[in-house]
Amino acid sequence: MRPSSKKFTRRDLLERWWVVPVAGTLGAFGYMGWYASRVTFGKEGAGEPDFLPGEAVRVAARSDLAAEWAQVEFTYAGRPCVLLRVPEPVPGGLSEDGVHYVAYSRVCTHLGCPVNLVRDPEVLAFAYNYRPPAQDRHPQLGCPCHYSVFDPLRAGEAVFGKANGPLPRVRLEARGGNLSATGIEPAPALGG
Repeated sequence: MRPSSKKFTRRDLLERWWVVPVAGTLGAFGYMGWYASRVTFGKEGAGEPDFLPGEAVRVAARSDLAAEWAQVEFTYAGRPCVLLRVPEPVPGGLSEDGVHYVAYSRVCTHLGCPVNLVRDPEVLAFAYNYRPPAQDRHPQLGCPCHYSVFDPLRAGEAVFGKANGPLPRVRLEARGGNLSATGIEPAPALGG
């Protein structure tokens, strides 16, 4: 007796064609679920400051930041940065005479676009699709490229969007009536 060898016919192929789109759909939904959970629950905390020492560079006079949420943009160690006067102390920031300052790299930790201070929570809601909780209704740093949002009062942590890592902080020192940058945290690998 000869073993029967069944050929795979065109009819067999047509009866099993449905496997390809079903497998593709399941794979796509699986990937989207993994990505959504990573973006939503995979945010890294800022932790303790880990400044790389650098040369002292005058950033601004303290009088340039007379009101809360005043900002000064500057460049330090080849990176665009922003100095903010904030209403409360921030880990890695500077407090002098009851006034609080913090500075961050403006390079988004997702893909490197420059972040900007977004003062209006309605702009965050409309343009970034992010409405902060009531206790966080203050200006945020937003990336206009992929709509990540960073909280300057939580040490630059990513609170919304594709970015998972916090913005690198800049070490500040008060020197007379001036504020100087004297170090910066290492730049993270982009895409995180």
